[in-house]
Amino acid sequence: MASVKPERARGTRDFAAGDALLRQQIVTTLRNVFELYGYNPLETPIIERFETLASKYAGGEEILKETFRLKDQGGRELGLRYDLTVPMCRFIATNPNLKMPFKRYQIGEVFRDGPLKTGRYREFMQCDVDIVGMKSMAADAEMVEIALKVFDELKIDVIVRVNNRKLLNAVLTESGVPIEKIETVILSLDKLEKADESSVRKEITEKGIDKSVVGEIFKYIGKAGGWGGSTELKLRNMATLINGNKEGQEGLSELQELLRLVGDKRLIFTEGLARGLSYYTSTVYEVFLNYNEKLKDIKSAIAAGGRYDRMIGNFVGSGREYPAVGISFGLDVIEDALGAAAKEKRRTITTVYVIPIKVAAAETKKIATQLRNKGINTDIDLSGRDVKKNLEYAAAAGIPYVVFVGEKEMKAGKIKLRDMSRGKEVLLAVKDLTDKLANA
Repeated sequence: MASVKPERARGTRDFAAGDALLRQQIVTTLRNVFELYGYNPLETPIIERFETLASKYAGGEEILKETFRLKDQGGRELGLRYDLTVPMCRFIATNPNLKMPFKRYQIGEVFRDGPLKTGRYREFMQCDVDIVGMKSMAADAEMVEIALKVFDELKIDVIVRVNNRKLLNAVLTESGVPIEKIETVILSLDKLEKADESSVRKEITEKGIDKSVVGEIFKYIGKAGGWGGSTELKLRNMATLINGNKEGQEGLSELQELLRLVGDKRLIFTEGLARGLSYYTSTVYEVFLNYNEKLKDIKSAIAAGGRYDRMIGNFVGSGREYPAVGISFGLDVIEDALGAAAKEKRRTITTVYVIPIKVAAAETKKIATQLRNKGINTDIDLSGRDVKKNLEYAAAAGIPYVVFVGEKEMKAGKIKLRDMSRGKEVLLAVKDLTDKLANA
């Protein structure tokens, strides 16, 4: 029998200590902030019935092309979840007595069998927080505030681009776009942040929109249409354009309320922001890194979301209204933003490595146990290597402290502690050692 070549499945990754610890740090920060705002965890299965994933009001035809499908031994059609929103909808549908508002967060792996490229994988982590059952713009404002709090905690400088789909629909209508083509034009506008304006104009024209209409759109949308202007100026321009358009006036009012409630200059009204998914009904927002020369290659949003007032109600099919708003954080791009320095800063969970020098194993273990009982992450040499090799191991692993347990020190009731970063050594009583390391 031929040997099997040990390879990962395409589009998946392994995470060694530095990467894994950084990811844990990010997830811990997200979880702490979500819970700080009163959101409870929800866990749903990785495997869902395929009919759930393929629901008319779920992800749509495009995402179904990327869905991993399988059958159980009973022949039932199943699939791996491609996001965390559809499982949440299914959970709400199967728990009709949930009290509203329903505030939940979920952090977990999702799977998409799509094309591979830099930053795109077939297994990746989504970090979502949503509130269901609240129409008020206060809920939308809370989502933005959560995002700002997360990135403040992570010490990442960001801006939040925000728009309103009702307002965007009105701009397109007043510019002359036929109602039946608004969604396809929005899909093109969604590329404005990553593509140059001329290519987006061309794409819209190729969809059958007259050049004069495209020109009218870009009087108000796009980088030349005011992305660089003040929010106050852009809001005045919008008010003039959509005067008399009921949907647009409603969207403008919601947008103004959101900006007032958050009251943070990092919010930037961006007329062309679209969030291409058709289920968004009102507020949409995307969080970007504020320009930084070191991070200039990271152009994609590091968090994004919006309001989707009709999706869950349609999905449940009960006729009950389920207004909802949420935001999803990109773990991988946040990891990239924190960079290699953050991974290097902590390459191991071990705080101290205990090296025995010609002493009984029981004595060494006793020291390690005392440290662990104080909550200090402690590793110990179990191989009997010499001191030099143990120090090389500790240095390579990035362990910050080493403790030598030798006959001479034990007789004196002392332990020798070495700070690996500075190379300094000090003799301490075990009690003093645990106190020092507990505060390290």
